[in-house]
Amino acid sequence: MVRVKTKLSLGLGFLFAVIVLLTVAGLYALNRLSADAQAVLQDNYITLQFVDNMRKSLDTYRTDLSNGQSLAAAKQGFMQTFETDLTKQEGNITEMGEKEATQALRNQFELLKKDAELSNDREMLIRDLLHQISDVNMFAIVRKNEAARDTAERANFLLGIIAVLCFLISFVFIVNFPGYIADPIRQLTESIRQIADKNYSERLFFKSRDEFGELATAFNDMASRLDAYEHSSLAELLFEKKRIETLLDNMTDAVLVLDEKNKVLFVNPVACQLMAVKKTDLLGKYAPDAALHNDLLRSLLQTTTTDALKIYYNEKESYFQKETIAVRVERPNFPADAGAVILLKNITAFKELDQAKTNFIATISHELKTPISSIKMSLSLLEDKRVGALNEEQQKLLAHIRGDSQRLLNITGELLDLAQVETGNIRLNMLPGNPEIILQYALETVQIQAEQKKIRLETHKDDELPLVKIDTDKTTWVLVNLLTNAIHYSPEGSAVVIDVHKESDALLFSVRDFGKGIEERFRSRVFDRYFQVPGSPQSGTGLGLAICKEFIEAQGGDIGLESEVGAGSRFYFRLSLLTSI
Repeated sequence: MVRVKTKLSLGLGFLFAVIVLLTVAGLYALNRLSADAQAVLQDNYITLQFVDNMRKSLDTYRTDLSNGQSLAAAKQGFMQTFETDLTKQEGNITEMGEKEATQALRNQFELLKKDAELSNDREMLIRDLLHQISDVNMFAIVRKNEAARDTAERANFLLGIIAVLCFLISFVFIVNFPGYIADPIRQLTESIRQIADKNYSERLFFKSRDEFGELATAFNDMASRLDAYEHSSLAELLFEKKRIETLLDNMTDAVLVLDEKNKVLFVNPVACQLMAVKKTDLLGKYAPDAALHNDLLRSLLQTTTTDALKIYYNEKESYFQKETIAVRVERPNFPADAGAVILLKNITAFKELDQAKTNFIATISHELKTPISSIKMSLSLLEDKRVGALNEEQQKLLAHIRGDSQRLLNITGELLDLAQVETGNIRLNMLPGNPEIILQYALETVQIQAEQKKIRLETHKDDELPLVKIDTDKTTWVLVNLLTNAIHYSPEGSAVVIDVHKESDALLFSVRDFGKGIEERFRSRVFDRYFQVPGSPQSGTGLGLAICKEFIEAQGGDIGLESEVGAGSRFYFRLSLLTSI
């Protein structure tokens, strides 16, 4: 069995041989012509130049004498130029009879050197010898020119015969050989189109016993299997596809599915309504092209931020949180990207709840300040001795009331601080702070909660902690929030580790739990507002860590986390030391 590769190699080798043959024949003919022409130029034409120069020397000699130049000067110039050309001619003797004429010319020139002047007889004799040398070379040029012409005619005839033969053979080869390669490929292409149109009954029949025959066998086997698969699994696949599309269509969140080439595979009615576009105008389209005329789609494709998007939906301003899920198809040895799913979760209810809470906090804080201030003023009046003397028991009672009033006032202040955070207007009271006091207060605050779950609070800190320039109340709030979260997500009977130590020019606070941890895909969103890790016990509205981040960053610090699934999480924040500010 002759392989296609071998046939191609033979065909190309044949064409290469034709090209080499034509090239060799052409080079041979050109070399022959070049050799003949070189012979004419080198052997004869140069001699004619020497003869012509010697004639000019004779003419110059006579002209110089007639112009009044002295005989000695004229003869000296003539002798020099004539001697030079004669010597060159003696070195370029190539034709029969040329040597004798040149020798005779040398003899006459030597006799001339002894004469006082150039006589007419000697001049005529010299001119005759020059004419004889010129005739010999002219005849040689004519002879060699005829030889070169004969060589050219023979070369043209030979090249013509070779060219005709190569043309005929190449023409037959070009007409027949491409069809041998192209016809099976054309049949294969057409059969593939039939398979693409789900005509799985298509078959290939090649008579050749080479790769094309093997290809036809493999193609027919593939078509048979596809035909069997189509009839056995198509209905089930269509049913599953329809069920998935129905589920996605009925989701309250917007869903946009893209393939690995950014073409739209699916979009549900909510997404179409948000983007104000028809489903048929998106399906199958290249998403960046469709986004040219749709601001929301362009924002979804380009924006990497996790901030809430404000969109007019259901006749009111609504808020949506974007989430992009990369889709990967696990295949043996090489997983492949299969596109992405873009979700827009409606968080309007959370926003409205948050706004109501913010308004409530601001209102109740403001309203509580007035009665608390009145209580403190009344206490001041009662303690004034001009109103009346109080016994020891009454004084203790007033002291308790004053303490409780102050705590209420502090709580009111904290509520106002929380309202500032949620409205983005944080006011800081930056003063030197003692980390020991912050740590102690936070531990006392969460002690009861920890005891209820039988969780140990383990503290690790440096022996001497340096002062930091911070807002003590807000920093304490952050540490309490991290401890509360750690206790909430820790299994009963475990431990929560608090670590406080110095790091170069900063002080590090960290809180570690031994819960189930956070998956990597959710870690970058933990500090986003309203975000709650899917599958975790839900508590609150997802604002706590976002407020912690704003409190710490407002003080020039940084906050972060480390987590491993099954091994727990470690939240930490750093604040600059007092000496470095």
